[in-house]
Amino acid sequence: MGGPVGRSSTHGEGTRSRVRHADRPGGDEGLYENGDGDGGGRTHRESGDGGAGEPAANAAGDGPGRRAGSRGRNSRGRSARSSSRRAPKSGKRRALRWVSSALALLILGAGGAGYLYYEHLNGNIKKGDLTLGDRQMADHKANAAGQTPLNILLIGSDARDSAENQKLGGAKETFGSPPLADVQMLLHLSADRSNLSVVSMPRDTMLKMPKCTAPDGEVFPASTVDVQTNQSLRRGGPGCTVAAWYELTGIRIDHFMMIDFAGVVSMADAIGGVPVCVDANIHSRGANGRGGSGLKLEKGTHSVQGEQALQWLRTRYGFEDGSDLARAKAQHQYMNSMVRQLRKGTKLTDPAKLMNLAEAATTALTVDKGLDTVKKLYDLAEELKKVPTKRITMSTMPNVYGTGDNAGRVYPKAGDAEQLFRMVREDMPLDGKASKRKKVEPKDPSAPVGEIAVAVRNGTATDALGPVSGRAGDVEKLLKESGFAKATVDPDNVAGSTRTSILYPSADLEGDAQAVAKALGVPVSQVKRSTDVSGISLAVGADWREDGAYPVSKGTEKTPESAGAQNGEEEGCMKVDPKYSW
Repeated sequence: MGGPVGRSSTHGEGTRSRVRHADRPGGDEGLYENGDGDGGGRTHRESGDGGAGEPAANAAGDGPGRRAGSRGRNSRGRSARSSSRRAPKSGKRRALRWVSSALALLILGAGGAGYLYYEHLNGNIKKGDLTLGDRQMADHKANAAGQTPLNILLIGSDARDSAENQKLGGAKETFGSPPLADVQMLLHLSADRSNLSVVSMPRDTMLKMPKCTAPDGEVFPASTVDVQTNQSLRRGGPGCTVAAWYELTGIRIDHFMMIDFAGVVSMADAIGGVPVCVDANIHSRGANGRGGSGLKLEKGTHSVQGEQALQWLRTRYGFEDGSDLARAKAQHQYMNSMVRQLRKGTKLTDPAKLMNLAEAATTALTVDKGLDTVKKLYDLAEELKKVPTKRITMSTMPNVYGTGDNAGRVYPKAGDAEQLFRMVREDMPLDGKASKRKKVEPKDPSAPVGEIAVAVRNGTATDALGPVSGRAGDVEKLLKESGFAKATVDPDNVAGSTRTSILYPSADLEGDAQAVAKALGVPVSQVKRSTDVSGISLAVGADWREDGAYPVSKGTEKTPESAGAQNGEEEGCMKVDPKYSW
């Protein structure tokens, strides 16, 4: 394995150039950029995704179970081992029973060593606040069965704040600098628990940053220019990364889980190896033999763990076109493979390995306070385990390359990105298979439509284009034709809005707001409660700049091809760039 590598302020990356900009400190180089692009963050995912969370939770009860149960005796004084001879059971079943007993002991917090170990694991977990600055997260929309989806943001930090992280991350010039969120993945567990979707956002994505408040009280104003998305972590911590996602996608986020370089390595070691494949020999190194992740593998399938797993997840130079998108693909393959590996059960029947997983997972993770105990992580794992591997879908936010100063960076692809976000918001499975979910029907309005007051504003402006003249008036006319006699135009507010949305201030107006959406054909998922408004406010967004009905593809549940979806059972093999083969 290659040693630590440094990173320069300006360097080439395959077909993607990186230029340092004074107004985006660190935006040109991050975890990924340390030579190769850091998959380290991605690694995070590994730890946060369904597979890693599951073993961590299951492992939680192992340590004490092993100590207390290994010498236990039955009621007649015979050893458990002797008793087992009279009622033969496979070693695997004995181990599973053992693990279950240990878990029960820890989860219930029963006294003695079990309780102490449980508290020890809880003490390992680092916690943070899930905040949105001055904004309020929208409420979940339950389906007809009363079920709600679960969204978890997985963050890979490039922090070089410890000797171990500095050794693994290299880039000495960044030691002690605020970390970047160089891997970001949204995990969406469907309301009916039938399917799991993962959406990666390239760390090179450019977007407007919302106002954020750091844990120490420092306030970061909303950005007036596009900022690279990995900057969010240093603008207020993981809560700001959550806020940036919510601002862009409109998807309610319930939890976050964050991991750093050292955490990735410890988790990969505890898992005991994940199979990955390359279609040719690869040696990831940067220009002139410098930089790169250091990954060196021969053609074929290999089981990687520890630092080599981190190298795989960070590799940029050497995979396909050398872009952040290729790295995301490799990360998805690793995660799918890890889930398959864990679900074989071999790691979950050995108390010692489970104990190692418990230690590694709880030590590696920083989570929001809604996941700050082993019990909560265990409950999450139980939910994730309900999804069969064949219903897990990995995807990447559809994107296009920027130009000029932002060449080499990416922007959400108009249409396709919003389609992917809408599918997640509306709990549509990305694998295209029928779901058991039941659509949310709008509530009956509390007042006749003629008595519902609606303020319509023109939010069609974009970064490149001004607002379309008269759009608020056009939509006001559509509403009045539908019977909303009290619809009016708010001429003073023309702030841009990515998508059309309908905001309402209190629960008693939710039905009225949904009636407005139904009349215009706007998805119910775009109706949100907000303390920013005093009445029902309709923002005609940049997705409705043209005359006519709201341009939503009704009933469409097809994941855009540009999302590069991968199925959980797909055993892919990464294509190696010939320039990095040997």
